[in-house]
Order: sequence, then structure tokens, then C-alpha cells
Amino acid sequence: MKATLYSLFLAILLTSCARKEAVDVVIYNAKVYTVNNKFETVEAFAVKNGKILELGKSDDIKSKYAGREEIDADGKAVYPGFIDAHAHFYGYGQSLQTADLRETKSWNEVLTRLTDFAKTHPDGWLIGNGWDQNDWDNKAFPTNEKLTLLFPDRPVFLNRIDGHAAIANQKALDDAGIKGEQKLVGGDMLTQNGKLTGVLIDNAVALVERKIPSPDAKLAEKIFIDAQKNCFAAGLTTIDDCGLSYLAVEFIEKLQKENKLKMRLYVMLSDEPDNYKYLFSRGPIKTERLNVRAFKVYADGALGSRGACLLHPYSDMPDKTGFLLSDQKHFEEVAKKIAANHFQMCTHAIGDSANRVILNIYNKILKGKNDQRWRIEHAQVVNANDFGLFGSASIVPSVQPTHATSDMYWARQRLGAERLKSAYAYKQLLKQNGWIPLGTDFPVENINPLLTFYAATVREDVKGFPKGGFQVENALTPEEALRGMTIWAAKANFEEEEKGSLEKGKFADFVILDHDILKSTPQNILKTKVLKTYLNGEKVYEAK
Repeated sequence: MKATLYSLFLAILLTSCARKEAVDVVIYNAKVYTVNNKFETVEAFAVKNGKILELGKSDDIKSKYAGREEIDADGKAVYPGFIDAHAHFYGYGQSLQTADLRETKSWNEVLTRLTDFAKTHPDGWLIGNGWDQNDWDNKAFPTNEKLTLLFPDRPVFLNRIDGHAAIANQKALDDAGIKGEQKLVGGDMLTQNGKLTGVLIDNAVALVERKIPSPDAKLAEKIFIDAQKNCFAAGLTTIDDCGLSYLAVEFIEKLQKENKLKMRLYVMLSDEPDNYKYLFSRGPIKTERLNVRAFKVYADGALGSRGACLLHPYSDMPDKTGFLLSDQKHFEEVAKKIAANHFQMCTHAIGDSANRVILNIYNKILKGKNDQRWRIEHAQVVNANDFGLFGSASIVPSVQPTHATSDMYWARQRLGAERLKSAYAYKQLLKQNGWIPLGTDFPVENINPLLTFYAATVREDVKGFPKGGFQVENALTPEEALRGMTIWAAKANFEEEEKGSLEKGKFADFVILDHDILKSTPQNILKTKVLKTYLNGEKVYEAK
């Protein structure tokens, strides 16, 4: 009798399993934020061949599907893989190979860190990244005398945090042939008592930077792989890399074909003749992991180095208004060329003058509402009279919320109280088209997208300053911030039909967090950890 019952039980079990469809992944007992049009949540979903097969209740999904991997989320929150709509993926990987000068508190600390780094990196150019004089007690730009004394025979090049300024020692200036006599458009070489200080602003930076040898293939691969590892650990599954060469794109294709580079990349080619020639001839590049259909143009520099182009002088330096990096004719010609070839134009614009110039050019070329999705990257300081120019030509403001919480300590000094009101105005920008993509601009800022969410919604620093938030009227709601990091970021890349939300038929890119950031207190958002990251249904990161 017992044998008969056991046989019957086994038969029922086998029949039940046979009815289940074999899939790659089943995740259940979760709070899944689909980020679909209705912003619905579900308990479970199944993944097959890298895509979402079905979503629903845990019991329903488990009864229909048998996963090669089955994940009991234990009630944890699951989100679409985070998308960084503006970053420098390759540049971040490069920064991991150089001296880290971020969060230094003085020029002397920069020199100490650099000296320590040089002991383990004794050959070739000495490169560092991330210093910011606004974090020091003495907020004036440094001069290079000590740098030259420490390294008289080795060229040294140290990028400011925003990448729009750098300081070089005398050896680097000599190797680049810089004597301070060059006439520059959109750049400056600072002097003191008639002598070069080594500080280079915007277009002057390239005069030295172009002398730095390019990495060989082995180092270039390491740059990409190191960046990928850290981005997956942060829950990122797509990165917009803003401003690469076509040669970098070809190297990315090689690494992706070899399955070494799995990260999905939306690449904007930089504003260079060879890049236009290459992509106009080849046409848009689109695979599941690589999308190249855009060009990155620079209108001006950064606010922190006073290179941002303003309509009126800087409040803390009345003889400066910043500058455009090219004349307006160049921007108009580039816009016409990009439009004629049906590509996307993405222009870095920080100052209110730069934003006005580019917005007017875009409106002239686009001629009203459209679906070209031309973007203003940063849209940081916008004149109050110019916000409507975004909506009138469907121009996408692509913003980075952590810029607001990084700049808020000194932005008022630069801009004055009245002009500051229409800076970092993310809510006001959101209203123009009803959607807004969010990014970080890493390595200028931290790669962590949870800091993006925090800055967008709370608008305080990690210590809770200022209490109540910086210009909190421009904070985004938690739902808006999550959409900005997922579906709206995908939309900015023309990819909303394949990613950015967890819906049937879309890529199975998702992240599991240990806290539900949409329901968390501000401090719990900061404590939130990524537990697992999946790309295409494949686990690419798991917390130890």
C-alpha cells in the first residue's frame, strides 16, 4: 500500500514538473517595480533567452515555470537595471589607473597623494584626476612651482574634477611646447605675475593632454573591464558614454564580440571631423549591447572652473563671463549636418548663455515639436525666460542631480541669489516635456545611482545639509527619480521598447536591493546596498 501511494505521489510530481515550462530564471516573493506606464508592482517574473517572459503573482509564475535558477527575493525590492544617461565609462576606467585626487582638502594633500602614487607607478607620464579647489580652505587655483620641484624631469598632468581644467608641471608644458603665447578660442592659460601657473582651462587642456601616449590594447581592455566591474556592482546595466572616438567604438565592438565586455553602452561620438565622416558613412550602429547614433558637442566649460558661459559676469569675479568653446557658426553648422544625416545631437551646456545659444539653434533646426530627441547635457543654469525653449522643440534636458548637491556650497557665490533660482531646476525642466533622463557624469561624480536618486528626491548632502533640502521646490518625486534612472533614460536613447522597465519581451536587466528606496527614509536610501545585478538574465554581480 505504501509503495502504491509513493508511486502515485511520484507520478503526480513528475506530471506537474512536465507541465512547467523550462526557463532561465524565476524570481518570486519580491516587490517588483515594473516602471511600466501605470507604475505597477508585481510579485514575480520569469526570464527566458535573456528577456522577460511573464510577470505576475508568485504562485502563478512558480506553477507555470521551472527556472534553471530560482530566486526567493524574501520580499526585497526589484527594479529595472539602472541606466546612467550621462557618464564617461571609458574615462572612469582610465581614472582607476591614475592617482585619485578626489576629496582632497588642500593642494599639499594633492601633492602627498601624488608622491605616494608615483612610488608604485615610476614610469612615463604621471597622471592624476579629481582635485577641486572649491573643497579647500584656499579656494584659489594652485600654481605648479611645488609640482615642478617634486618632479623636475617627469611630465605631470592633473585633471580637475570636472575635466574642464587641469594643472601641468613645467616638464609637461615644455613637452607640449606651451610658452603662453598661443591664441585660444574657448580656453585659457592662467598666469601670475606674467608667468604661467600651469593651470589650463577648457580648450587649453588639450594642448597638453594630446601629448600623453594612448594606452596599448592590454591597458585599454583593462580600462573597460575595471569600469564594467564597478558599474555592475552599483546596479548599472546601461551607460551613456558621452564623447568617444570611432576607434574606441571599434575596440568596444571587439571586446563585446569576445564576450569580455557585457555592459550595454550608448555611445556619443565626440565633435571631431573623423567621427562625423566615420558614422555618416557607416550609419547608426545598433546591437543588443551597443548603440551609436549620437554626437556629443561642447558649448562651454564648467561652473566650478568659471568656464561656463554666462549672460552676465560671475558674481564672485565681475571681469569674467566664461566663454563658448567654439563660435556660434560652428554649432549651427554641426547641427545642420547632424540633422541632415538623421542623427541625435547632444550638447554640453552649463551656463545660461550657452544654454540659450544652443536652445535657439536647436529650435531653428528642429522647427517645432518632433521626435528627434536632441539633448542638452547638464542644462545646469537656465535663464528663467528660456525654459519654454525646451518644450517648444521637444528638446531633452539630460541632468545629473548630484551636481546640485556638489555645487550648492559655492554656486550662490558664482551666480548670485537671483540667478541661482533657475539653476539645477530639475522639476521645472521635467515639466517641459513630461520626462527627464538622469545620470551622474561619473567620474566627475560618484558612479552610485542611489546617490542620484537621493540627490534628486532629497536634495541634501550625505550629512543632511542643508536641512530641508537645497532649492527643494525642484526636487523630484521618488517615482519621477526612478523613471529618470530607468525608462526615461532609455527613452533618451531611443531604447524604451527594449529596456528601462520590466515588461514582457524586454531585456531581463534588473537589480535587487536590500532596501526599498521608494519607501525608505533619506538615511536608509544612503545605506541601501545592491544585492544582485542581472543583465540579459545573467547574474553579473552578487554582494559577498
